[in-house]
Amino acid sequence: MINLMIETDIARPPADVFAYVTDPSKLASWQTNTVSATPEAPPPLAVGSRLREVHRAPGGKQLASLVEVTEYEPGRAFALHIVEGALPLDSRITFEPTESGTRMQFAVHGGPTGVMRLAEPLLRQTLKRQFAGQCATLKRILENGAPLL
Repeated sequence: MINLMIETDIARPPADVFAYVTDPSKLASWQTNTVSATPEAPPPLAVGSRLREVHRAPGGKQLASLVEVTEYEPGRAFALHIVEGALPLDSRITFEPTESGTRMQFAVHGGPTGVMRLAEPLLRQTLKRQFAGQCATLKRILENGAPLL
């Protein structure tokens, strides 16, 4: 089982960080392996909303997935469940106000099935490095004054 937690302090208010993180059009700007994220229904996102995502895997292969919003509390929490995709993971991001802005906690859990379970230790390390890099990119973008619209 893969259980990861990445904590990042961002010098922007929770509402700003939440708005950026939950905007599908901004996903590829901070999750750099993301090719696209397309909502199945018009905005706004809410619990039950689904997005079709395409990500680049190592070697350049593109992997499609269908994710569903399972938690949506503006400025506080956002969670996704992979409904269809190569790696069944759940993610939850929380946003906590701090004196300097926001403490964002990005938690991921789940794991590979079938023969892919043999690669779980390597996959865990790869995902932790990838998600930590994505959170660092998000921090850099938001602290450099990225517009929210």
